[in-house]
Amino acid sequence: MDVAHQEREHPRYAHEAIVTMRVQEGRVFQGRTTNVSRGGLCADLADAVATGSEVDLALQLVFEDEAHSEPLRVPGRVVWCTTVDEGYQVGVAFRQLTPEMAEYLGLFLRYLDDTRPAQKLPKAASVDERFG
Repeated sequence: MDVAHQEREHPRYAHEAIVTMRVQEGRVFQGRTTNVSRGGLCADLADAVATGSEVDLALQLVFEDEAHSEPLRVPGRVVWCTTVDEGYQVGVAFRQLTPEMAEYLGLFLRYLDDTRPAQKLPKAASVDERFG
């Protein structure tokens, strides 16, 4: 186990959930999480979000029958944003959660911690994959 992983305060769950980020200025970004923890998440987005931006998040699980969970709404702050392939990867730390939000986040994470394999959302094919 690497040192960085040992120092993490909260375990991360590698899972693709739908994420919608609403920035305080009113802009909305949608993407998919690459991992989620009690402390925050990492998401793949088409557009960059400025580091330090306060965001309101809505997370939705996707089930095998393509049904979605009710959105889990939590406040966050963008702590990093970097270019990855043709998009951006964004790290968000959750801000102070109400007791109700913390309870729902716990339920969300318990679902991700289940032993069932995570349902992967279909990903757009890259140019290389489409044209070989």
